[in-house]
Amino acid sequence: MATPESVLSAEHRFVLTSGALKLNVAPGKGNRAAVMGVLNVTPDSFSDGGLFLDTMQAVTRAGEMIRDGASIIDVGGASSRPTGSTYGKGALKIAPEVESERIGPVIREISSQWPGVMISVDTFTASVARHALDAGAHIVNDITALRSDLGMASLIAERNVPVILMHSIGDPGEMPHSRPCKNVVESVRTSLQEAINHALEAGIRQLVVDPGFGFGKSTADNLKLISAIREFVSLGWPVLVGVSRKSSIGRVLGSEEEPVPVSDRLYGSLGATAVAVLEGATIIRTHDVRATFDMLKVLDVSRPSEHQRSRYRNELRG
Repeated sequence: MATPESVLSAEHRFVLTSGALKLNVAPGKGNRAAVMGVLNVTPDSFSDGGLFLDTMQAVTRAGEMIRDGASIIDVGGASSRPTGSTYGKGALKIAPEVESERIGPVIREISSQWPGVMISVDTFTASVARHALDAGAHIVNDITALRSDLGMASLIAERNVPVILMHSIGDPGEMPHSRPCKNVVESVRTSLQEAINHALEAGIRQLVVDPGFGFGKSTADNLKLISAIREFVSLGWPVLVGVSRKSSIGRVLGSEEEPVPVSDRLYGSLGATAVAVLEGATIIRTHDVRATFDMLKVLDVSRPSEHQRSRYRNELRG
């Protein structure tokens, strides 16, 4: 079976390439984590559903995020809101044609106005991904890690574009918001390794892994994942983290019964994001681009190097 080491050098695995565009997402001091701005062209996403259904509103929002520091714009045309007490029945399934109609004009316009910015398409459907790539997208962000559509892996291999493999449980539209798990870190790591192996066997050579915060995990499990990012870094590929405005942040700031509202979750999201980056995450998916970009800029210049951290740990032990 192919392994990361036998496919590409570490240097190449952390440079995302699509067409003429390249983005270095290698970990380490001096190489700030890349910011991925969320752009939901949907009526029912949990945070910004209905705000950017109009093409020009969506494009204007993309421009704002790019000026605020986003290196990637993640365009989604179908909500992935999970089921459970927080979000009720979860996201409604829509026809691929509807999803493509929502995102196609937006992607084309962003690609035309900002040709140097990478665009990812948030979809688990191969026909939608193909349409988006034809319209100018550069990355496929699959919340099912290639599980949902058997044609997705071959499409990505054929186009030689990066894919984001996110851990989730269940089928789209029926994904649980929380499910008990004895060892969430081990379970997620094993599932992501299986997804990596599947992608490599299909001929995909550019991978990003995402632990999938909020998809089938309790608040406690999500916190465990944040503190264990190095377990996912050890898989050998860039790690993406998306905790922005998630309900777990709301519950930590409030309570399990009364989480703080979405509008009050920024500082909690930034705190969890900082921990994830210090542990090795190098792509941050967020609704709040400016605040996240500024935090990452300060974090990068002020955090200790690995050598310094090791020395501090040894001094504490001594």
